[in-house]
Amino acid sequence: MQNGTVLPGGRDIAAFNLQDQDGQPFSQTQLRGAPSLLFFGFTHCPDVCPATLALMAAVQRAHVVADLRVIFVTVDPGRDDTQTLRNYVRAFDSTMIGLRGEDAQLDILLRNLGAVRALQATPDGSYNVDHSATLYYIDSDGRLASVFTPPFSLPALTADLQTLASVRSP
Repeated sequence: MQNGTVLPGGRDIAAFNLQDQDGQPFSQTQLRGAPSLLFFGFTHCPDVCPATLALMAAVQRAHVVADLRVIFVTVDPGRDDTQTLRNYVRAFDSTMIGLRGEDAQLDILLRNLGAVRALQATPDGSYNVDHSATLYYIDSDGRLASVFTPPFSLPALTADLQTLASVRSP
């Protein structure tokens, strides 16, 4: 693995309840059945989030892992309503899944995956959001199987995902 850390045997993901970009419920049970690549971010992010989502969309278009789902979870529910989230993820890929929840709902998933976020006030009275830039690979059993830390590159990430997929293949 070039950028990933494999979690031998995977790790269960605790129960959580969010909603997708269409306002439909999304919980840990929906993570089963197909592998997923998950990233936390926010739509007002000026650099890391759009670059990472573009990378995730490129990985998905390359069909590196069969049935791979790419999932973006906003860490800014105050500004990222379902419409904003839908427009944002669809700009990267029409099949990308966007998830949101109120702070208490998000905190469950953030803690479970070891991700962090912090609001930082700006001089103009607004705020920015600092957050983990990690990618989380969830296997088709809905278990956290690997984490990827930046810097990312398409060749390294695709190679790592192919390695993970080949280990899981019968």
